[in-house]
Amino acid sequence: MLAISAGHAVHDTYTAFLAPLLPAFITNLSLSKTEAGLLTVFMQWPSLSQPFIGHLADRVSLRYFVILAPLVTSMAMSLLGIAPSYGVLAMFLLVAGASSASMHAVGPVMAGRLSGRNLGRGMGFWMVGGELGRTLGPLVIVTAVRLLALEGTPWLMLGGFLASAILYTRLKDVPGRPLEAGQPRPWRRALRAMRPLLIPLCGVIVARAFMNAALTTFLPTFLSEEGAELWLAGAALSILEAAGVVGALLGGSISDRIERRWVLFVSMLTTPLLMFIFLTIGGWIQFPLLLMLGFISLSVSPVVMALVQESFPENRALTNGIYMALNFILHSGVVVAIGGLGDLFGLRLAFIFSGAVALLGLPLIFFLPKPGH
Repeated sequence: MLAISAGHAVHDTYTAFLAPLLPAFITNLSLSKTEAGLLTVFMQWPSLSQPFIGHLADRVSLRYFVILAPLVTSMAMSLLGIAPSYGVLAMFLLVAGASSASMHAVGPVMAGRLSGRNLGRGMGFWMVGGELGRTLGPLVIVTAVRLLALEGTPWLMLGGFLASAILYTRLKDVPGRPLEAGQPRPWRRALRAMRPLLIPLCGVIVARAFMNAALTTFLPTFLSEEGAELWLAGAALSILEAAGVVGALLGGSISDRIERRWVLFVSMLTTPLLMFIFLTIGGWIQFPLLLMLGFISLSVSPVVMALVQESFPENRALTNGIYMALNFILHSGVVVAIGGLGDLFGLRLAFIFSGAVALLGLPLIFFLPKPGH
């Protein structure tokens, strides 16, 4: 389980390259903010395949999807710096997105099954890997651009090759689906059973996506527009994600003891309020607020994943795949919407709107069914 989480960390280090590079792409390729936000869609569009990958993973072992993902993603994301056009950028991001879809459809289910009774803690470790990667990613790419320029970023792919080699040695004999797992239900019957969960879950995902997209995708661009240098803007994103590492680990463990819906409610209430304060102040005091924002806003991702997986243990990979697909696709649409609002009214107003949407989504949490109901 720790090896899978470490592979997740390396993988997401590379996928985190995109947001800090957006200001450079906007300048070098003369992109609008809407076009820049659309780049995220290209990377997340392959996530539509995650339910199909999950359905297959409930029946056969797909551990090689986890083993090879860091290698493929590192190649595609490290080549972004030398992409000569918007179309080539989109192509690289589609490749990275397909690799990421495979990793996120299979990896958390393998980690969850290896976690035994402590599913929330296991999802916490999985999310710690992701948050650690998203913490290191902005620092790695902005430092590489400063030292090597955009043309030197292909050297960064060597880390992905090494990570896949290590994952192979650790996971080559670990089954992706244990023999003792229950017989999965046919997918049509499984989807009908999931409907009471999926309908309110979509609303919760959208409400959270507005906050998360504003903070994790457009925070460097927002701070750059406010006068910060590219390195400082990227570092601010790393501060946010670093706090999310601690939040993800504690949030999952806490939800093993307290009803998961209450943990989710506290996060969705507190995060927009903190962001409104962040937007009204300036200077060094913004950095403690970024720590609080990262800790609280990113602490509930393992909580939601644990809730989804424990609701349908016979179809755990299918349920996880559907959730991940919904999460990625709805998130990418929200990113484009925030980019459009930023073009029309400025990113400050787009951030305020995002916080308001998160507050409006609070009642939907209590329409989520309890596991076993």
